[in-house]
Amino acid sequence: MADLRTEVWIAQLTKNFYPDSSFLKYTKDFSPLVDNHAINMVDVGIDPEVLIDNDVYPIGVTQREDTPIRIELRKFETENTLVRSPEVIEYSYDKLENVIMGHRNILRASTAEVAAYSYAPTNDSTFTPVIKTTGNTVNGRKRLSVEDILALKERYDTVDIPLEDRFLVLHPSHLSDLILFDVKAFKDIADIRNGLPQRFAGFNILQFSKPANYAYETMTKKSFGAMAVAGDTFCSFAFHREEVMRADGQVKMYQDRDNPKERATIVGFEKRFVAVPIRNKGLGAIVSALV
Repeated sequence: MADLRTEVWIAQLTKNFYPDSSFLKYTKDFSPLVDNHAINMVDVGIDPEVLIDNDVYPIGVTQREDTPIRIELRKFETENTLVRSPEVIEYSYDKLENVIMGHRNILRASTAEVAAYSYAPTNDSTFTPVIKTTGNTVNGRKRLSVEDILALKERYDTVDIPLEDRFLVLHPSHLSDLILFDVKAFKDIADIRNGLPQRFAGFNILQFSKPANYAYETMTKKSFGAMAVAGDTFCSFAFHREEVMRADGQVKMYQDRDNPKERATIVGFEKRFVAVPIRNKGLGAIVSALV
């Protein structure tokens, strides 16, 4: 064998890349639209108005202005792994899975962190509510309360975000806040049953540990990867399924077979991925208030 069977390794890496517990599984999949590491779309213009019991003619004509959009997929690369006897490993599911697992896990975590940052609204606006927690004080912050989730629901209701397919992705500390509030009601709220998350106040509830951070004084989202400073705080974020997208592109495997220095084969992976809001609507965040 001159080369490893890369299709075997890549298939194993991408298998079940979005488990039921991942919020990315519940977003719009634009992967079929990927062409040459990018997606070419159109931002459609405003919708026409509806006239009720109109008696004025002729009816006006409005030209819709569509704007082309090109979304480039980002490149995620893993560090290389030294593998001994790879040709034996690829014929054993357990051994292959053991090698692949680390690469899959770090790619899952990295793509999800980028997506969570992207889906969190930049600041409070009519269609992207950002609200503060109002619960009891603990460790310099106010806990998440049921009233906070209901407040977010009301903000969604006010701008007619569809009731179905609303998702709220809780920071683990916020989930703990709810469990402490009512163990019986909330201890299983982030569980997946029959392939679906549990619901509360109209939201499908999931959990993620690395959402975007906010500068509390201005209530604006921090830059991705920015160093944490005093006055920063975390959030739980919300989205509507029809308003956020993800796209998976090419997965490539690199290999340096029979490296003479290492007396082994070195492998690494590259994955193309992007996740962004579609119209910057139906996004939301509940930010931990600092005290």
